[in-house]
Order: sequence, then C-alpha cells, then structure tokens
Amino acid sequence: MKTLIIAGGSGFLGQVLTDYFKNKVEQIYILSRSNHVSHKTSTEAQVKEKGNIQFLPWDAKTLGPWSAYLEDADVLINMTGKSVDCRYHQKNRDLILSSRVDATRILGQAIMQCERPPKVWLNSSTATIYRHSTDLEMDETDGEIGEGFSVSVAQAWEKEFFSYALPKTRQVALRTSIVLGKEGGAFVPIKRLTQLGFGGKQGPGNQKVSWIHEEDFARSIEFILQKKEIQGVINIVSPTPTTNAQLMQTLRKKIGIPFGIPMGKSMLELGAKIIQTETELILKSRNVIPKKLIEYGFTFNYPKLDETLTHLLKS
Repeated sequence: MKTLIIAGGSGFLGQVLTDYFKNKVEQIYILSRSNHVSHKTSTEAQVKEKGNIQFLPWDAKTLGPWSAYLEDADVLINMTGKSVDCRYHQKNRDLILSSRVDATRILGQAIMQCERPPKVWLNSSTATIYRHSTDLEMDETDGEIGEGFSVSVAQAWEKEFFSYALPKTRQVALRTSIVLGKEGGAFVPIKRLTQLGFGGKQGPGNQKVSWIHEEDFARSIEFILQKKEIQGVINIVSPTPTTNAQLMQTLRKKIGIPFGIPMGKSMLELGAKIIQTETELILKSRNVIPKKLIEYGFTFNYPKLDETLTHLLKS
C-alpha cells in the first residue's frame, strides 16, 4: 500500500491509525479541520508535512484542493464526526448528524469525480446502531437495529455511504464499539473515576459493554484492507463483551482500589448534566460480536478484558 488518506485523522481514532500505519505505507494524507494546517488558498501552502504524513485542510462539507489527492490513492478512511460526548440538545444533535453525513457525502462526490478513484473506502459507523440488549448478541447478519437518536444518526450515516455506486472502489462501513486506548477514548476518564473512588457499577451494572483494544482496532482495519472479499458492514469489536459491573470491578482490581462508589441512574443524570454529556453512553447495553472478522480469520491480540486492562495500565 502506497497512499493512505484519513479524513478526520486528528481525532483519537485517526491518531491511532496514523501511528499504526506510518511505518507501513509510503504516504499518509490527513484531512483535518484542526490547526495542524494552514487555510491559505494555494495548494502548496495548504500542505504541512511531518515525515511521510501530510496534513490537508478541509471543511468536511465542500470540495477543495484536497480532493485531488484522492486520485490514484490506495485507501480512504473516513473517521469524521462530532464527538457524541456532549448534551443532546438540538444544536448538538444537528451537528452530530450533519458532521457525519456531510463529510461522507462530500467524499462520495469527490470519489465520483476521480478517473482513478481510491481502491478501498472505509467509512466510520457505530455499534450503537444495534438495539439495547442484555441477552441477544448482535452480529452483522442477525443483529437487530435499535431506535432513538443515536440509531437514526447511524442509519443516516450508512445510508449516505452506501448511496454511491462505485464499481472501482470497495466500500466497508465500520460498526465500531468503544475503543480502549492508553492516550484517549473512554478508558482515560473511566480510569480517573476509578482512581477517585467512583469505580462502582453505573446504573444497573448488567448493561453489556462491547469494546476493543486500540491495537486490535488498527489491526482489524489492516486486515479488512488485505481481505478484498470483505465489503458492506462489519463489527469492529472484541469477541468477549463484558458488563458494566464486570468492567469496573476488573479495573478496580487492576489499579488496586479496594472500593468503588456505585452510581445509580439519578446520580448519573446529575453528573451527566454537570460534565455536559449523556447517560446513554453508559446505560445503553451494547452486546455486539465480531462475526465477520472471526469468519474471515482475524485473530485478536487482546480478546479478553483482563489482559487488555493489564496492558493499558502499564506505564
């Protein structure tokens, strides 16, 4: 693989992928709205280099000089989207939806204009698309789609992605679960809460938590790129969902904290308002398994929660 383009590459998952692939590909282009890049008019001024990594400015809404870099690219990965770690008032709901759909739409339009389009387009989706489930495991074949705001966003996201007929470009939607990483994602605040003594179960505690180690997340992306027969939707999760109570108990044990104050739903509601987030992120039961990855032969380096937390807690 020579050329990899990551849209939204400045976020946590984008950085995980950049770190993983930077020594595996010749060139990485990152489409970013952050201050990594200049927004001057000339193409030359727009490119900032860091080794074999170049940052290109884009607004994730309109075509621009960045679209020329899609020509002859091997892989495009779209990770763009406003964080869902916020209050779901109307303004944020609109931004969560539009940031995902608009970015996907403009990338689709850019690919349509290419004479030699990217060979593969991987687009973010979310394992939250499945219904709340404490019993039935959700896979790509038999998983039941849920209801509510987050599910409707995921459905609109995937609908836009698959609306493009691209005979020269393989398309895969990544239904990704919680990615546990040392430097970002959900693991950092969960660890801090536990260290402060608030590492008890949250809500009923029986809600399922589907997760994946950051290294396996990146490795699964590489695997999908190598397996040309993989297309459509795919779950990016570990094979062993846990429960909220088990997650917090295991983390307390690993950190060496003998107790953890549990937080009921009313306390979670209050806390969510204070830190400007939503309790759905904690209370929804995500019981998702990676049927496709396993069927195609992917092996996890960190299939179990215990060894995952041990690795992440190493200094």
